[in-house]
Amino acid sequence: MVSTLPYGEWLSPISTRLLVADSVRLGGIALDGARAYWLEGRPSEGGRNVLVASEGEGVNCDVVPAPFNVRTRAHEYGGGAFHVDGGRIWFVNFDDQRIYYCDEATPPRPLTAAGPWRYADMILDGSRGRLVCVREDHSRVGEEPVNALVSVDITSGAVRVIAEGHDFYASPCMSADAGRLAWIAWDHPDMPWDASALWLAELNGDGAPASPRRIAGGAGESVFQPRFGNDGALFYVCDPQGWWNLHRWHDGDTRCVLVMQAEFGRPQWQFGMSTYGFDAAGRIVCCYCRGGFWHLGRLSTEDGTLEPIDAGFTDIQAIAVEGEKTLVVAGSATRAAAVALIEPASGAVSVLRESTKREFDEDYVSLPEAIEFATGNGERAHAFYYPPRNPHFRAPADERPPLIVIGHGGPTSAASSTLSLAIQYWTSRGFAVLDVNYRGSTGYGRAYRDRLRGCWGIVDVEDCVNGALHLAQAGRADGTRLVIRGSSAGGYTTLAALAFHDVFAAGASYYGVSDLETLARDTHKFESRYLDCLIGPYPEQRQRYVDRSPIHAVDRLSCPVIFFQGLEDEVVPPSQSERMVEALRAKGIAVAYLAFEGEQHGFRRAETIERTLQAELCFYARVFGFTPADDLPELAIDNL
Repeated sequence: MVSTLPYGEWLSPISTRLLVADSVRLGGIALDGARAYWLEGRPSEGGRNVLVASEGEGVNCDVVPAPFNVRTRAHEYGGGAFHVDGGRIWFVNFDDQRIYYCDEATPPRPLTAAGPWRYADMILDGSRGRLVCVREDHSRVGEEPVNALVSVDITSGAVRVIAEGHDFYASPCMSADAGRLAWIAWDHPDMPWDASALWLAELNGDGAPASPRRIAGGAGESVFQPRFGNDGALFYVCDPQGWWNLHRWHDGDTRCVLVMQAEFGRPQWQFGMSTYGFDAAGRIVCCYCRGGFWHLGRLSTEDGTLEPIDAGFTDIQAIAVEGEKTLVVAGSATRAAAVALIEPASGAVSVLRESTKREFDEDYVSLPEAIEFATGNGERAHAFYYPPRNPHFRAPADERPPLIVIGHGGPTSAASSTLSLAIQYWTSRGFAVLDVNYRGSTGYGRAYRDRLRGCWGIVDVEDCVNGALHLAQAGRADGTRLVIRGSSAGGYTTLAALAFHDVFAAGASYYGVSDLETLARDTHKFESRYLDCLIGPYPEQRQRYVDRSPIHAVDRLSCPVIFFQGLEDEVVPPSQSERMVEALRAKGIAVAYLAFEGEQHGFRRAETIERTLQAELCFYARVFGFTPADDLPELAIDNL
């Protein structure tokens, strides 16, 4: 039976408890012989990252016990926190940032000394009995941490610097004969997706790089994931032709393996990211993005022939290849992210771990529609549109759905097409959702990515505004009930849209930036010069920062806003949200503020995730005057 109820009042089986009950964040993956490994971030354990291994036949086991938390704070965003080889495991423990070692017979024991160091991106140099990895040294109080490539003796834990002098290092890789080492480096003010370089060096007798030389990348080019092939050639992803395509370097000869208007790379927000690997025959098993959707394929290194692999995924977050095995973290519009083994020849999929169980019928799933729409400067922008969907309810014929516009974080990132219960939470209650891949997003080539240069707070906001207006004009959203929400950089886009445009009727900011000057002065090393590209050099272009900061335009803000903030956030300090909240209170605008002890940049605890969604729904209900079917906790809203 189908009942008629206003949008927002539909009863949904997709509860906040379902979002966190058995849900995990799936992270780094690895193959080691018969075993597959992956990281699970478990909200039910306070956000602890657990290293898990597949034992076969559907049996998985934790291989690093509590209270260990496999997570590095290098670059604050981490990644590359463990390495496995022959059953031996090295990992970074979050609490003390030391490297630990364990195996089946040995419980975790510390390898590196306690101190002001963070490690990431480990590889094993077995012939020399050492790890090679990135180290971030925080020993200089009041100064930026110093990044370097180091070796760590796997017996004594002794650390030795083997490459230094650049502001950042990532992605060390070693040739099969252990005679050559390659890595990526870049310097302020560039981010790795703006300009980074690939370095190669022969290793001398004691394992030190001798006369490193830059072989790819540089000004205006971005390098991603170097890896030595089975034939000794060095492969990497680079974008000299405007797209992140795969390249091959061998004895001074460089060629693009396949010229294609597709992205075989991602922005390196974390260490250890991977989009390809080599199978037993030397072919490249890879993933690539076209039009916002990801695909799997097998690429010949000889003639560049790309053979599609139809495994039913539309978003591939990570890939690991060993012999005939391919391991991915991937999802689709109807399948949440999962760790899965894929048989490339047939596309057969064996799921090892789902990020969440879909304990509801597929009839509730709103499918993403890839749309384009006109935006500023006569250009086009991209987004995924999700209509309201619930098989048991319909709205009155003359009603249009409220629309939630999402600006993704990053801002150099992209919206995903993977089934998100956080989006389905809204659509199953009668909201439409627009997940915007505004200009500056990845997945659409370098020119699209570069449209954000100098224009953050302008083109991203224009695209969110124009996307909402496009849907309202098409009758697919209620133009009087347009909402914008976002986290981190998406939170800034949210606040800028509310302050500088009169289109949205409400907003939700998750640890969003309100004062760009504070961000430029107070953020961590990795992003400390990011705004040079996004806005302009500071303080030389200070007026731009003032003009684009929502905190200085509160007088122009006239709609209700709810703020969510982690009190241990070092990327966007709590003071950013608190100043905005106080300004709105003083002006008499409806505002709610929820702050959470123990949360950092990105919420990890189950109770936090539940509370924020419940509060957000309650906020919209009171602002727009509808009665949710959910039993929601009380929410304090000032000025309402």
